[in-house]
Amino acid sequence: MTDKFDKETAGARPAAAVSKEDGPAPLPPAVIKAIPVRHYGRWVSAVVVLGLVGLLINAFATAEKIQWQAVGDYVFDSTVLAGAGRTLLISVLAMVMGVVLGVILAVMRLSKNPVTSWVAWVYIWFFRGTPVYVQLLLWFNLALIFPVLNLGPFYKDEMVDVMTPFMAALLGLGLNEAAYMAEICRAGLQSVDDGQTEAAHALGMSHGKTLRRIVIPQAMRVIVPPTGNEFLNMLKTSSLVYAVTYNELLRATSTIGSTSYAVMEMLFVACIWYLVITSVFSVGQYYLERRFARGSSRNLPATPWQKIKVNMMAFSRERSSTV
Repeated sequence: MTDKFDKETAGARPAAAVSKEDGPAPLPPAVIKAIPVRHYGRWVSAVVVLGLVGLLINAFATAEKIQWQAVGDYVFDSTVLAGAGRTLLISVLAMVMGVVLGVILAVMRLSKNPVTSWVAWVYIWFFRGTPVYVQLLLWFNLALIFPVLNLGPFYKDEMVDVMTPFMAALLGLGLNEAAYMAEICRAGLQSVDDGQTEAAHALGMSHGKTLRRIVIPQAMRVIVPPTGNEFLNMLKTSSLVYAVTYNELLRATSTIGSTSYAVMEMLFVACIWYLVITSVFSVGQYYLERRFARGSSRNLPATPWQKIKVNMMAFSRERSSTV
């Protein structure tokens, strides 16, 4: 041990000797000054877009025939609030009906039973091939074909008493939505690898339990985003129930506009409430999608507040570099 240590220390040269024989020590690298690329096109396009938006806002703000005071007076009117509540109610109930029936139809479409698969296909073909407006009118005028609803010993009543505006609106929106949700759910179920089902069956799980515990939870990542979009579309499509005299938001504002002669102002009020409702549910949809993305993505998408902070920091850096 001592001989080896002595040989290594003896063979080692002092630092001064190394520097004299090998030449001078290398200089440290110079600091690189990064010069950001100037994006003048971004500034020009931003100025042009802001200018056009300013002209549009100024045109509406200075219009003499628009009474903006009436918009502020009727935004929180009790009739308008009641109409907004009915819009939200009919949209939620119709969406629940569409989701539940859509899942059932999707399972029927994927079934190996040709009868159930064919019935589901015909349902989807009919309700996706006809306009929602026509379907609403069909349900509302169903009493022209069946004056009495006769369910045997269970229920019997006049069709005009059964098919109220609320019921016609619910059936028209909900059954139509089920056809679209069936295709969304079918795509989500087919996105799950077949090996998951085979593994569950190998463990002794039944087909129904495999569907509930294995396939559907994994398919939710694909089903949730388009379902959220469908619900936002449902909130706006609910304005079509105006045709069946259901007193939702559009009908409530139109009634006030026809009596107060503030037609355009009340349409602006309706737009405000539609934007508020859809904006609130858009935020909820974003966080719901973020939750279901946890199992498939290591880095979750940034929240709206995080995106704002990143954009503000990037803007401040670009501004400081230009100065």
